[in-house]
Amino acid sequence: MFLCCPRTVALLAIPLVTTACIGAEIDEEAEEPIGEAEDAVVSTNSILPNALYKNALNSIALTPAALGPNPLTWAGLSQSARAAVQNPGSTGELSRELLRYTVSCALRPDQSLSVTWNDGGTVRSATYQGDLGIADWWVYGPLADPFYQRWISACLASRTNWYGVSVMISLRSNQPFMSSGTTERDSYTVREGAFWGNLFSSTPYLRACYAPAGVPRARALKRDCAAGHLNVDPGSGASTTQPCGPIAIAGSCDTLCNVVSNNGGFYSQCLDNPAISSTARTDQVVTSFLPP
Repeated sequence: MFLCCPRTVALLAIPLVTTACIGAEIDEEAEEPIGEAEDAVVSTNSILPNALYKNALNSIALTPAALGPNPLTWAGLSQSARAAVQNPGSTGELSRELLRYTVSCALRPDQSLSVTWNDGGTVRSATYQGDLGIADWWVYGPLADPFYQRWISACLASRTNWYGVSVMISLRSNQPFMSSGTTERDSYTVREGAFWGNLFSSTPYLRACYAPAGVPRARALKRDCAAGHLNVDPGSGASTTQPCGPIAIAGSCDTLCNVVSNNGGFYSQCLDNPAISSTARTDQVVTSFLPP
């Protein structure tokens, strides 16, 4: 699946950062409810833009955990969540970006969520469109199932970008909402790494691993969140690796994950927390691919 998105900043109230992107804000009429086109065609394209800024998952305003207990509709959001989204300042910008990416991961292309806010006396509005449809039923009730919480979390993490730069990526997994066709596989051949975690749990976390052969290409495209952001001291030339916000770098995917090479080349399972267990694995893993 192809993904792409604009800058996303500090959206979680925990030390997390993700690289993804959820489309630019679009002026629309105020507060439209989530719509479902009667004859809409659900896209199976997993190639999307990513540009969710690393700080978007660290916001003190809106967080995934605050969205989970309620339906993913404007009317369903809690009062505090709506206030965070409507904040005209920088925290509001981050909250709207997190919401935009969450809608993109969770809902179908024929579903959307519209918001309005007052920006210094000017009423602004935006409509956030669904893409992957991981949990399209979220519009009817809470996102309480850890299975889907993990998939939404992995989707957000995979679309996070240290620089907030929009890069088209191919997301793949063992689920139909991230299937890939021949054209996609031929166009996005560089395996970057994998992402997993749960931002909706009482102790939210995100982890990533890198595919060693894909690190040079990822850095060239300004995709740093799988391998970590490389800082170089201008004086000594020494380099250090920094994680993208709350996304902990677990290590090399070659040692942490299993690869399904005959079905899109994605990692089918990765060690959930290698620092604690060398056997406990998760299969709610999103593998990202880049163009050569």
